Amino acid sequence: MEPDDYAYRASIIALSQGHLLLTNAQYFALKAALSVHGGPGIEQWVHLTSGKWISQKNPGYPFFAVAFQWLHALRAAPLFYGACGSAGLFYGARRWLGGWGGVYAVTLYCFSGAALIFAWRPTMPTFTDASLIAAAAGLLLGVLLDKHDPPRRRFILGALAFLALDGATFIRYTDGVVLAVSLLAVTVFARACRVKWATVVGWFATVVGFVVFDLVLNHALYGGVFTTGYRSGLVTFHTSAIGPNIERMPSRLIESLPMSVLALVTVVWIVARMRSALRSRSNGASRRDVGVVFSLGAAWLALWALYSAYTWTVGQTLGPGNPIHVVRFYVPVLGPIALLAAWLLVRLRGWVSAVLLAVLVGVALWSYVTPTNDLIVGRGTQSSSSAATRVPAPLVTPTPPVSSPNAIVPPHVG
Repeated sequence: MEPDDYAYRASIIALSQGHLLLTNAQYFALKAALSVHGGPGIEQWVHLTSGKWISQKNPGYPFFAVAFQWLHALRAAPLFYGACGSAGLFYGARRWLGGWGGVYAVTLYCFSGAALIFAWRPTMPTFTDASLIAAAAGLLLGVLLDKHDPPRRRFILGALAFLALDGATFIRYTDGVVLAVSLLAVTVFARACRVKWATVVGWFATVVGFVVFDLVLNHALYGGVFTTGYRSGLVTFHTSAIGPNIERMPSRLIESLPMSVLALVTVVWIVARMRSALRSRSNGASRRDVGVVFSLGAAWLALWALYSAYTWTVGQTLGPGNPIHVVRFYVPVLGPIALLAAWLLVRLRGWVSAVLLAVLVGVALWSYVTPTNDLIVGRGTQSSSSAATRVPAPLVTPTPPVSSPNAIVPPHVG
């Protein structure tokens, strides 16, 4: 559906054969082999000054997908991580809202046009990093709320949550804003939730370890700790993009992520009653809801606020319809959005919640088809060709493919 699919597919297959970087011969052999299966074979790879080739995308997702490529079951990769995200959401929502809260959160998470589309695309990382964030949000929520869990269990589950957030950030660096909000929330609420500071330090150590690992890997792959595969100026954020994005993105987000409307109602509801909830010493549940909603809402709004300043989406939203390639930047916080929306459904009458849930599922199935067809039929050729022209020119003129014992040919694709 997008050039990105080809970029990640090539990275996954190269890694499955033990390669993070490719020589000229390996690159052209892989490109030719993948072209047999349709499309250009490889897109959005760059030629480094070292003479090697690498995808301009973050290197993280191939590490999460390579085991499924080895098993010839790549399509199962996003489904596996989606199951992990659903399990984490159910655990956290059940501790916060009760059993039905867990059911609502998981249903909302799995049923939106964006979730269905990206769960269907195994070489795109979007549903995977969203699922890692969803799992982390649920685990941290459950760990912080259950003050009577054994310390060892709380430490293990919290460490798994932060490892999941590390993984999401490894896949997409902008997910680091969610990681930062999580660190802040744990710091603020650790004492109230009776979490030992030794446990908090252990959780934070996983983040420090990830940062060190990522900086070392960046230096090894790209030649600098803060260097990526994107050329300077290709990915930019600027306040001038906020107005156009706020004008054009909401309709696309509501169509692809309709539960975000319910989540926004939850945030407004909690803010409206926050003063009375904080003053009430006898109503611990209301004060707890304020802390949870503010933490989840901060993670959600932080990422969306960041991408409201993304300059690339401004031009991409000029055309008709719902191009899913601009919605994908907002999908990673689908888990926190589902938790917030579940809070509202739990508080409505049973039949009202059932009707709303049925409507949302129906909208999900409709919005799965609409933006997909819009991209493939209405905008497919234009989107793919325009995106292809944005691929940076190689730093070194590539040589023609040559026969080499090091050339790689994938035995299986997808």
